[in-house]
Amino acid sequence: MVETETVESQIRGYLDHLVVERGASTHTLAAYRRDLDRYRRHLDAAGVTDLGAVSEAHVEDFRAALSTADPEAGRRALAPSSVARALAAVRGLHRFSTRDGATPVDAAAAVSPPSPPRRLPKAVPVDRMIAMIEAAGGTETDTEPARLRDRAMLELLYASGARAAELIGLDVDDLDGLDRPEGGAVILRGKGGKERIVPLGRPACEAVNAYLVRARPALAVKGGPALFLNARGGRLSRQTLWNVVSAAARRAGLAPDVSPHSFRHSFATHLLDGGADIRVVQELLGHSSVTTTQVYTLVTVDTLREVWAECHPRAR
Repeated sequence: MVETETVESQIRGYLDHLVVERGASTHTLAAYRRDLDRYRRHLDAAGVTDLGAVSEAHVEDFRAALSTADPEAGRRALAPSSVARALAAVRGLHRFSTRDGATPVDAAAAVSPPSPPRRLPKAVPVDRMIAMIEAAGGTETDTEPARLRDRAMLELLYASGARAAELIGLDVDDLDGLDRPEGGAVILRGKGGKERIVPLGRPACEAVNAYLVRARPALAVKGGPALFLNARGGRLSRQTLWNVVSAAARRAGLAPDVSPHSFRHSFATHLLDGGADIRVVQELLGHSSVTTTQVYTLVTVDTLREVWAECHPRAR
C-alpha cells in the first residue's frame, strides 16, 4: 500500500526538488510557490488533505475556478496564460509525487491547460531602438555613474538578447575581450543554469568599458562581483532595470509597454530580418528547442508581407 503525505509537505518536497535537481531560478520558484499555495487552499476547501486523495475531478475543478471570477470573494478570473502556468505547477507536483512513490496515480495527467492566444513578440524598429539606447540616463537629475550604467545596460541588452534576470545576474568576470577590435563576448546563464557565450559588438563594448572605468568604481561601495550596481553598491534589481527601460522608452517617444524583454524580441527579429539562420538565433537566445525560436519568423514574415503589399504593382 502506498503511503500518502499531506499536500503541504508534498509541495515542500517538490519545491526542494525544483531547486536542488532542476536548478529552478528564484523567480520561477516564487511563481510555483504562489500557484501551489493557491492549489492547496482549493483542496483544503474541498476537504482534501493529502495528494493520494486527489482525483482528476479536483484538478479539473481547480482549473475551472482559476478561470472564473468570484466578486463576493474578491477573486478575478485569471488570463489563460496565468491559468496555464498554475496548471503546469500542479501537473509537475502530481508527476513528481507519483514518480516519488508518494501517490499511486497521477491525478493531473489528463488535465490539459488552456491554450493561450498566440501573441507575436513586439519588436522595436531599429531606429527607435537606437534612439531609446541613446536616451538612457538622459535626465539632468541622473548622476554620471547612473547615466553610464543605464547606457551600458541597454547596449548590452540589445547586443546580446539577454533576459532581464540574465543581465542583472552578470558578474564582471562574465565579460571578455571588451578592448579587442573585433568586439568581445559575454557569458549568459539562462534557465536551468545553462551557459551560453554571446558576442558583443563595438557599441556595447565601448559602453560597458566606459561604465567599468568611469562609473562602477563610484558605485562599488560594498565590493562584490556584480556587474551592474545600484546607488547603494548592491546588485541591481529587476524593478530598477524595468524602470530604466521605461524611462528611456518614454524619452524616446515609444509606447509605455516597452520592457526589458522587448530588447530580446528586437534582438531576435532584427537578426532574422538581416538574414541570420534560425538555428544560430536559437543558440544566441538560449532556447532549448528551435520551436520556441520560430515565433520570431512569423514577425519577419508579417514585415515582408507589409512591404510586398505596399510595393508590388499587383498587390492590390
